[in-house]
Amino acid sequence: MSESAKKIATYDDLYNLPDNMVGQIIDGKLVTTPWQSREHARASTILSAKLIAPYELGENGPGGWIILYKLEVRLGDNIIVPDLVGWRNERFPIAEETNWVSVCPDWVCEIISPNTVRIDKTKKMPVYARYGVGYFWLIDPANRTLDVYKLESGKWMLLETHADNDKVRAEPFNEVEIDLGSLWFETIPPA
Repeated sequence: MSESAKKIATYDDLYNLPDNMVGQIIDGKLVTTPWQSREHARASTILSAKLIAPYELGENGPGGWIILYKLEVRLGDNIIVPDLVGWRNERFPIAEETNWVSVCPDWVCEIISPNTVRIDKTKKMPVYARYGVGYFWLIDPANRTLDVYKLESGKWMLLETHADNDKVRAEPFNEVEIDLGSLWFETIPPA
């Protein structure tokens, strides 16, 4: 079948996926991945807890953000499900008639795994840049790293890389220190 004759994925295609798969539409193609591993879940759960209290709830931090987990975001014809996603309060649409959010986020965090690394880096990152996401974090639990990117002139610029147990103040959340070591299972203190 020629490239032009291939079917363009639609939102309805997401309804027919098995329960153990996450579906996204990226550049017209249906992309599926299995649900996250426990290492992935730990990193996303702990990071969301560390950001939501100061940035969404305003506890010991500036507030002013909406930070959500595994939410559909529509960027053009793409339906993408970032691991964590954030908007400044004034930009977040509280009510829409769709399941997805149609406003481009201010920040996205993807937590890579062997099943998602290629999609996150080669498919999703370019879409985020094309639609103007301001900041992108890439967390790799296997290598215990955090890469922080900022969009400049339509291109991702790597601002900094952190690893292991670094104490991090990273844009756009640099008012609060994050102990990166708390994201990894290896650093759980013994009972």
